[in-house]
Amino acid sequence: MKRNAINHFISTVLLMLTAHFSYGQYHISGTVKNDAGEPVPLASIKLSQRNEGTKTDTAGFFDLTTSAKEKIILTVTSVGYKLFKKELIPGDSTAHLDIVLLSNINTLGAVTISAGSFEASDKAKGASLTAIDALTVAGSNHDITLALRSLPGAQQIGEQEGLFVRGGTGAETKQYIDGTLLKSPNYPGVPGIQQGARVSPLLFSGILFSTGGYSALYGQALSSALILESIDMPPKSSAYFVAYLANIGGGLQKLAHDGRSSYGFNISYSDQTFYNTLVPQQPSYFAGPKYLQGDANFRIKSGKAGMLKFYTNWSSSEVGMLNPDIDSASLRSSYHVKGVSSYNNLSYRNLLSENWKVDIGMAYSYNEVNTLYKVLNQQSQPVILTAEPLMYSSSQSDIKSDFAQARIVFTRFLSRNQAIRFGAEHFYSRDHGMSNDSTIALTDNLTAAFAEGDIYLSDNLAVKAGLRLENSSVLHQLVVAPRASLAYRLNGNGQFNLAYGIFYQEPENDLLYHTSGLTFSKATHYILNYTRKANNRFFRVEAYYKRYDDLVKIGPVTNNSGNGYAKGAELFFRDKRSVKNLDYWITYTYLDTKRDYLYYPYELRPSFATPHTATAAIKKSFPDINSFVNISYAFATGRPYYDFLYNQPGNTTRIADQGITKPYNVVNLQIAHLTSLFSNWKDKPISGFSIGVNNLLGTNQVFGYNYSYNGNNKLPINLPARRYFSAGIFFNFGIDRTQDVLDNNL
Repeated sequence: MKRNAINHFISTVLLMLTAHFSYGQYHISGTVKNDAGEPVPLASIKLSQRNEGTKTDTAGFFDLTTSAKEKIILTVTSVGYKLFKKELIPGDSTAHLDIVLLSNINTLGAVTISAGSFEASDKAKGASLTAIDALTVAGSNHDITLALRSLPGAQQIGEQEGLFVRGGTGAETKQYIDGTLLKSPNYPGVPGIQQGARVSPLLFSGILFSTGGYSALYGQALSSALILESIDMPPKSSAYFVAYLANIGGGLQKLAHDGRSSYGFNISYSDQTFYNTLVPQQPSYFAGPKYLQGDANFRIKSGKAGMLKFYTNWSSSEVGMLNPDIDSASLRSSYHVKGVSSYNNLSYRNLLSENWKVDIGMAYSYNEVNTLYKVLNQQSQPVILTAEPLMYSSSQSDIKSDFAQARIVFTRFLSRNQAIRFGAEHFYSRDHGMSNDSTIALTDNLTAAFAEGDIYLSDNLAVKAGLRLENSSVLHQLVVAPRASLAYRLNGNGQFNLAYGIFYQEPENDLLYHTSGLTFSKATHYILNYTRKANNRFFRVEAYYKRYDDLVKIGPVTNNSGNGYAKGAELFFRDKRSVKNLDYWITYTYLDTKRDYLYYPYELRPSFATPHTATAAIKKSFPDINSFVNISYAFATGRPYYDFLYNQPGNTTRIADQGITKPYNVVNLQIAHLTSLFSNWKDKPISGFSIGVNNLLGTNQVFGYNYSYNGNNKLPINLPARRYFSAGIFFNFGIDRTQDVLDNNL
């Protein structure tokens, strides 16, 4: 069971309930956008007659602190835009400004490349999705990948972790933090039960969910990229504490007096044992599930535009469960997994001159997973089965993984908001350990170089074109991947977007342990979409075609002879205007995909893909009573399931059984109420409670089937329990920000 399932969205609310400790300084923050509503990155923010200033980040956000008491003039400048000035009178409260820069004559102001991607920035306005929007979807369980399943393109997978996008597996979607790859984003897998994310989504001010055609600056993801930008500097100091049925947690963020540095930490512990006694589970657990996670960070501003950020995360987990043995009614199957991991990310960015910027990133992660499969008799004693293939029912492995990355990107800003970016990165990975009686040892060095340019051909036409080269030491292969996107703006807030790209990915490490001669797998993307954004409403329709080549096939010989395709159409509509205090969106995904890979005897629709998926998210706020209600609904037609049997004499694989599962239907509900206990305190903490139910109607979800070795017996893969309940309280220490919370969730 997921580590943060008890949390639901409450930790997200905590972010909005930031506590403030005033130091008698004037804090100024806000966003800078152009007259089309798009963020303006690296705009210069200066205070008149004072040596104080800053630059906007890539989402157009800025913040600075001044000790000025007299009247000041704030100026904002950026190449291609007219000068902006505003008079400010310092006070005790924070000033938040939404600044709009007007384009100079003959400069481009509204075309953005958006084919194949959803941008979610906390600074976004109107009907654009924000990180808070996604994470407060009922049923998201404070997990960013679960939250993004409410967007088109993603499949409703409930039995394993990861984002399955447009006919791609979960392993084909990669996550990047400040440009560096997050190697192992989830806790160790448990058969048939989804495991949660190790990294909290509250770290991020910007989220870019690319369902295809993503930038040449990123690689090693055949289907999708989740690009995450961490918060630069917290607006104020804060502290929080949470307590739920199965977990407790707390954290602190401390901002320096001068506003130029900060540090913080968070820690949480979850033990599902008590909850599982209240709500019976299948399977039965003999260990945990238990999860311990902590993280720490510091951030330092250097000069006028420099930013140094460090983030470290460490975690451990243990899950032990018992299931009926599918091959024998008198036996039980035992699975026990322990995991330890750490992730460290150091990033730095700065302006080298007025027209040059550098981004540097380094990451190191360590991951150890110890798994043990056993077959037990009714007295819980291990049973050794010697007959083939039952002898493989018992196994054990202990795999340790080291991963490191170094990356540098240079940006050259040109006239008319054009830019050229180029750089390089190196990935080092090493796996070692044992699997049964075999020793595991695999080392890989992957080097990449890339270049990309933003080119404006006219006031209504923009092109992003790039090239990426990758070389793998373990595959002994060099590949070249061109990428290109085009955007054409129409009158009336509409825009067409077109994208093309080639993407490569190495086979998974467990396929490389004992096999040589494999090569990169390849996917070619073609995407066309239309978007329209106006009056707090957003509409998008997108069509795509994706071709897979050189997929890995297993048995009788492991090679890259597999292939496949995915094509489809997607719809997204969001409305925040029609009904007061109501925000909703609806999505529809059509997917036609087939693959010939792994054990598949020929091209088949993969077991994780379904033709039709629809979701709806509804958020209703009640400002008068400081409460809000979130409801989500997801529907998906049935997924295929197969029982593959290997015919040893003919070295062939046949399908012994197949079918389609029942449709997937789920309704999730969350209700939260904000209040203020200890009202006699000078800085009274904001507190509240939340209750939630996942799968409110108790629908029996079937995600597929497990088969016995001879195919005579099959068992459905279901949820551990029909419903999942959450209930908890939280405290956020600082000044009253209740109205801000309600406003931001509208």
